[in-house]
Amino acid sequence: MARTIEPLIVGKVIGEVLDMFTPATNFTVNYGSKQVANGCDIKPSMAVDRPKVQILGPRVSTNLYTLIMVDPDAPSPSEPTLREWLHWIVVDIPEGSDATKGKELVPYMGPKPPTGIHRYIFVLFKQKSEMMMGCPPPNARGNFRTRQFAAQYELGLPVAAVYFNSQKEPAAKRR
Repeated sequence: MARTIEPLIVGKVIGEVLDMFTPATNFTVNYGSKQVANGCDIKPSMAVDRPKVQILGPRVSTNLYTLIMVDPDAPSPSEPTLREWLHWIVVDIPEGSDATKGKELVPYMGPKPPTGIHRYIFVLFKQKSEMMMGCPPPNARGNFRTRQFAAQYELGLPVAAVYFNSQKEPAAKRR
């Protein structure tokens, strides 16, 4: 697979949020016309609405995926006491389609970084079966643990991940 995980290591996504893994699936995340690439900047105002997440592969496949979006820098990168803040979970996404074909377990919440530069991570797991249907949503968004969720539902290691950076936008100047 051509996609490298080096940017995930440099960005401390691997280590702080995820364990080392070998990418095995390609997926794209787009906010409007902007495709998310590791370490790119996206303004919160561009990410108010959920992105289009496309899992590449044959539509005839029976593979299902779980998508998780977290912010490991909440409420601030220097004191991430709410690490990881959960922004979105979609389960049972069929391979070869987009996240809207899955079941939204936790509704999308766009980035709202109060201070500093935050990382927003999209993690993709391949499911063993459609077991996720009876999966209850987490009790809270704060202090979510991607690794713990993956272990609890036997998702194994991620098959893909990508992240972007975002920071609070300056308030519009009033005159």
